[in-house]
Amino acid sequence: MPDNVLLIHPRDNVFVALRDLKKGESAILKGVENFLILEDIPASHKVARQDIPAGEEIIKYGEVVAVSKKEIKKGEWVHTHNLESQRWKK
Repeated sequence: MPDNVLLIHPRDNVFVALRDLKKGESAILKGVENFLILEDIPASHKVARQDIPAGEEIIKYGEVVAVSKKEIKKGEWVHTHNLESQRWKK
């Protein structure tokens, strides 16, 4: 089975979609089915690798890139509707 998600850094709590993902298909990394995709996710967007509680840091590239605004379930799309970027906060 070809991979459809990418793990950039082992610390990351998100995968990156390698192609458009459809609700109900499996997230596949290194030929292993990890979990079901819970909603349609566009290519290159983030997919929750684990359940992420509200207020939890979103880790990509091994670094904090945002904070979740609400609980995000494993397999859900991680994007502007459920996260808040910390880039411009001081």
